[in-house]
Amino acid sequence: MNTIRNKNVIYSEGVPVEELHEFLEKDGIKLIKTQTITKELFKDSLSVFLVNNEFLKKNLEKFKEIRKIPDEIFLSIILIIEDGTELTQDIDFIDDIIQIPTSKVIFPKKIEKHFSDLQLKYQSTILKKELELRTKEIEEFSRIGSMLMVEKDLDKLLHQILLKSREITSADAGSLYLIVDNEEKEKYLRFKLSQTDSLNISYQEFTMPISKKSIAGYIAATGETLNIKDVYKIPQEKEYKVNKSFDIKFGYRTKSMLATPLKNHVDEVIGVIQLINRKKSMEKLLKTPEDFDNEVIPFDKRCVDLLYSLGGQAAVSIENNLLYQSIENLFEGFVKASVTAIESRDPTTSGHSQRVAILTVGIAEQVDKTETGKYADVKFTKEQIKEIRYASLLHDFGKVGVKENVLLKEKKLYPLKLKDILNRFTFIKQNIEIEKLKKELDYLLKRGDTNFDEFFKTIEKEYNNKIRELDEYSKTVIECNEPTLLEEDNLRTLKKIVEKSFKSPELSLTNLLFPEEYKDLSIKKGSLNEQERLEIESHVTHSFKFLSQVPWTKEFKDIPDIAHAHHEKLDGVGYPRKLNSEQIPLQAKMIIISDIFDALTAADRPYKKAVPFEKALNILKMEVESKHIDKDLLDLFINAKIYEKVIKI
Repeated sequence: MNTIRNKNVIYSEGVPVEELHEFLEKDGIKLIKTQTITKELFKDSLSVFLVNNEFLKKNLEKFKEIRKIPDEIFLSIILIIEDGTELTQDIDFIDDIIQIPTSKVIFPKKIEKHFSDLQLKYQSTILKKELELRTKEIEEFSRIGSMLMVEKDLDKLLHQILLKSREITSADAGSLYLIVDNEEKEKYLRFKLSQTDSLNISYQEFTMPISKKSIAGYIAATGETLNIKDVYKIPQEKEYKVNKSFDIKFGYRTKSMLATPLKNHVDEVIGVIQLINRKKSMEKLLKTPEDFDNEVIPFDKRCVDLLYSLGGQAAVSIENNLLYQSIENLFEGFVKASVTAIESRDPTTSGHSQRVAILTVGIAEQVDKTETGKYADVKFTKEQIKEIRYASLLHDFGKVGVKENVLLKEKKLYPLKLKDILNRFTFIKQNIEIEKLKKELDYLLKRGDTNFDEFFKTIEKEYNNKIRELDEYSKTVIECNEPTLLEEDNLRTLKKIVEKSFKSPELSLTNLLFPEEYKDLSIKKGSLNEQERLEIESHVTHSFKFLSQVPWTKEFKDIPDIAHAHHEKLDGVGYPRKLNSEQIPLQAKMIIISDIFDALTAADRPYKKAVPFEKALNILKMEVESKHIDKDLLDLFINAKIYEKVIKI
């Protein structure tokens, strides 16, 4: 019996009056009046029982003693409400009772008035607590909404949605499904996530049809919300049934369940949340059958409303996240297509962009980890790492704007130009031979066939010397045409060739080697002349102009600037803008190292041999000494052996 007794005023909840009469008469207490006031927020009622004045007089000393012990005062005059709300009377009330005259008329009226005041105070307290609760809920929903909107990782987002759904409803367990399309564009449910406080188990994703036979399938198909007090007692006529296999396998008892659809802005179901076993206390773990009987309660209307509100936020967040992912997939596809376009224009450097991206991301990740040195305070977010990767993959995209013959030029002379020179030498040799034969014929016609041996030998010697010289010239041209370092002997021979000319009956005076040919063949190293080098270098500017046209999202907005600086040098002698160290973005400094390393070690360049890794690292160290690349970044590159990331590739 929930009754506070042994006082002049007795408060009771949900106890029939007859029982109270019998209960109190055992203590010699006779009720003189009973008043019942119905509470607006509860089904039960509160009763006030007023006892005779003689009882008050007999206990007067007790009341006075109670006033001296605050703890007992509070204990003795607390009004206990069903939902746990406690309402404490003012101490002055005891003074009032003690001073009340013994009149049977005044005493009950005084008590009635006080109880009326107490009821108003109770209602005020309830409303105040209700307001505080709603305010906290609004603040919590605002916080949850902000958190969900900024989370870009879908798995983390779904985890937070399910966790918060369980927290606001005190659910022990829950699961989340998303509606997805298969290859035939048919919709089905994908089980994405499960959480259970009372069990520590792993789970795997799986798919299931959207069928009304399962609870999740029913929600997905109908868009309705189901609030089930006990899933083991679902009426037979219902289309949906519960699968008890989980309970049987893990010794669990699925009891109360709240399942609701996740609907997007056009009221389309995109997922389902199932909450299981609402608990009296969220901290309580359900381990025994008694726990499930005593601690699990049904989900009430408030839970339904809260989950509906959170479900709306969750659906929008999921849809935004999926949209963000589709944008990312679009970017990823664009980048891959761009790299394919680059490599199709320049097949000889196929794989270069991918390798540079791997190396650069490796450097960035190492910078993010380091806690000492120049870059100890530099940290990169996941989005910034992705930005670095995209910039690395696209750093050479501007090559699509470079003339193909220049882009693919393997040697100092274009093949047709070399063939033209060699054909010229062959033509000259043929003319020399014709001239020799003509001289021999003239001799025979004028002098006959006597004493011609000596003359023929002289003519043959002159001819052989000229042919040998031309063969030497041809050899020199072929050697000089290679993009390797030009040797001094070959340069001297080139100078001799360009100064020589040849005159034939069919042609006027012609050079063995024209000035522009000499200029190309005398390139000290590499295959490009000055004009062609500028053409190639223009790819950096083309990259910047092209990438600047792409509507990058905020986190990728620096991609054009990073790519624009990948051929700059710290001392300001790079191109195209001759930036110094302070002007070059850190991300670009990383690409510079990766780009040089791959250019040195790549085995797919037809115009040069691959340099061994160790030698390439030594060359990079020389670049540091020349103030071209960043020493601290190179140290990280070498010490962490980042270069090994591309060994297999």
